[in-house]
Amino acid sequence: MPDWQFLPGLAPYAETLAAMEARAEAIARGEAREAIWLLEHPPLYTAGTSARSEDLTDPDRFPVHDVGRGGQYTYHGPGQRVVYVMLDVGARGRDVRCFVRALENWVIAALAEFNVTGEIRPGRVGVWVQRPERSGPDGQPAEDKIAAIGVKLRRWVSFHGISINVEPDLSHFSGIVPCGIRDHGVTSLVDLGLPVTMNDLDLALQTTFERFFPEGGLRPDGVNPPNCAT
Repeated sequence: MPDWQFLPGLAPYAETLAAMEARAEAIARGEAREAIWLLEHPPLYTAGTSARSEDLTDPDRFPVHDVGRGGQYTYHGPGQRVVYVMLDVGARGRDVRCFVRALENWVIAALAEFNVTGEIRPGRVGVWVQRPERSGPDGQPAEDKIAAIGVKLRRWVSFHGISINVEPDLSHFSGIVPCGIRDHGVTSLVDLGLPVTMNDLDLALQTTFERFFPEGGLRPDGVNPPNCAT
């Protein structure tokens, strides 16, 4: 199983990215085990390969890092659990769609440990929660993003990963259009009224991991046999 590493304090972005890429290369060469890193960053924005300049609405607010992961702009900062996922997808079936679904459902399962119902929406990357106390732009209950997902594969090894909002300053998201989605908001576990700590979330992530990522394989829906047909 992967090595789990918990990085203390606020991990500097550029140095952490370089270390992550080096670890992914070592995994691809068969010189290191798969790894899961859990950490927090200082306040910053990252731009994925699909980022649009007009979605960076306050470019001077925080440092902006151009990165090679999929997706658009996102925010990282204190109170947000960043999970860097370095797994050998080549050895786990070589199915990128199954891999991304497994990541999504892993987050949903971890949130369910706190009785939070996370959901996936077609055309909206990430994990969402309904806010029935508010109406969305279509008149239906509003939906806010609680977790973002953006990964890259190199030589079939993944890097980058997931960010889950525990208790970040949600106003920091206002300097971007998160993931290019203008009509929906952002929330966190604490914003939902749950006194969840970072350690609580870490335990939930560890507890649910093997349901979706058994040794050497993928179970994108948490069941056997794997099913990525839909």
